[in-house]
Amino acid sequence: MKVLVFDRRGRLVELDNVSAPTLMRAVRDAGLDITAQCSGCASCATCHVYVDDAWQAKLKPVGEIEDAMLDVVEGRQEGSRLSCQIELTENLDGLTVTLAPGSGFD
Repeated sequence: MKVLVFDRRGRLVELDNVSAPTLMRAVRDAGLDITAQCSGCASCATCHVYVDDAWQAKLKPVGEIEDAMLDVVEGRQEGSRLSCQIELTENLDGLTVTLAPGSGFD
């Protein structure tokens, strides 16, 4: 499985042979700058990403807890998601996201 990630500098990073269960873990495993303080519990929103328009309909809908957390993030947009809530399945091969402001250690 492949995931394409634009970092906050706009650099495209291709993650190949991804086997992580969630997008957040794949991004962290790749060593990209993502805080993910709660380690995937959807209780901090420090793994905020923007999902490319072409992929939004392929994701499970935003749940109530995720939606509440996204209400407090910097720069929420139409494609905003918590990467810890995106389960990586075969139908997401090629998923393209951008790391959002406030999701890194900077």
